[in-house]
Amino acid sequence: MEEKKFVKFKQDELGIKEYIKNSLGKGRISDVTIEYTPVGEKIIVATNRPGLVIGHRGEKIEELTEVLKKRFKLDNPHIDIKEITNDSLDAQLVADAIAIQLERKGSLKFKVIAYNTIGNIMKAGALGTEISLSGKLPSERAKTWRFAQGYLKKTGNPSKVVLRAMAQATTPMGVVGIKVSILPPEAPIHDQIIINDVLINKIKENLSKHNAKSNETVKKKLKNKTVGEK
Repeated sequence: MEEKKFVKFKQDELGIKEYIKNSLGKGRISDVTIEYTPVGEKIIVATNRPGLVIGHRGEKIEELTEVLKKRFKLDNPHIDIKEITNDSLDAQLVADAIAIQLERKGSLKFKVIAYNTIGNIMKAGALGTEISLSGKLPSERAKTWRFAQGYLKKTGNPSKVVLRAMAQATTPMGVVGIKVSILPPEAPIHDQIIINDVLINKIKENLSKHNAKSNETVKKKLKNKTVGEK
């Protein structure tokens, strides 16, 4: 019985998240998080367009709050906005943006869209990224196309910091599945070697010591050889 209640609870929670995303529009919402407090439900909406989500004098927020109360039976929902400052480093916003472009420009432009998107992601400072597009692109048979650049760990601990998201685009050729993976600039990489002035100076210092030691060894050998000949 408890298991059924838990499943129902998670279904309702998923329904709330999907409703908020759909009502505010594709490409505007990255994530919706729900926190339950003693005074009510705290709903955190991560978005790159806070002004459009809030509306004039908070009208949209008020409308959404009333819908959540009536439709989903929430006691006291409170909506907070978390602003995303860099769209190109948010996997969900990138996936949604690709979907919107495919629907507007058509699936024949999928390579241009993918390469431009990867360029924007890497310019934003990402350590690596991968985009996978699955569907009838552009042939009659479904196929998966993969575009990648930079460093992207798929297994082990570093893979846990990779940002991943999915989206769908409905085109005249059919539905296109979109997967986006981004390794953000601040992600720790244990086997990464950063070459900076400190490292370069250390290498030069070690090289000088090695050369000095080698020269000293050569001099000793020459001296010993000269003594032996005498």
